[in-house]
Amino acid sequence: MIEYIKGILTELTPTEAIVEAAGVGYAVAITLPTYSALIGSEEEEVKLFVTEVIREDAHELYGFTVRPERQLFELLMTVSGVGAATARMIMSAFSAEELRILIATGNAKGMAKVKGLGPKTAQRIIVDLKDKALKLDLGGDPTELPMTDIEVDTGIKAEAISALTALGFAAAASGKVVDKILKAEPTLRVEAVIRKALTML
Repeated sequence: MIEYIKGILTELTPTEAIVEAAGVGYAVAITLPTYSALIGSEEEEVKLFVTEVIREDAHELYGFTVRPERQLFELLMTVSGVGAATARMIMSAFSAEELRILIATGNAKGMAKVKGLGPKTAQRIIVDLKDKALKLDLGGDPTELPMTDIEVDTGIKAEAISALTALGFAAAASGKVVDKILKAEPTLRVEAVIRKALTML
């Protein structure tokens, strides 16, 4: 089992990080909070705590900048009906602390805003994980980065649509939602656009 990968971040998108370690480039699936934490680290050494997901048709790596976020991801996958893809989508729609608050307060309705996560599954997550999630020491929220002035360009739209497509949404539907979000809030960061879109698609 791989505990973590430490190496040079050679490529970064909202859904994937390529980390080169000992001459091997590892494609690591990431959440939006992890993406936010890695922005600006291209061509620098990074460390990602890894969860391996092995299926008959795929061998995937999911990476997180802090161990408690990985633990929360792995806890989500212990819930019946929640696989790696759904767990990643949940952790992209909410920060780890937001998710923990939803679980602690029994807010199944708020959690069920995530596409593909019905109220029954949301309630199951709350019942199964309430005690376990509260024990995690998440510390500070690494997704909260200082805001800077951002020039709105087509790159943000294209990157957001690309990420949503990678998460399994249709490109046409994603484009319409992203357009709507950027029209209302043109200065949003790409990760914020994606998070909003996840609750609207």
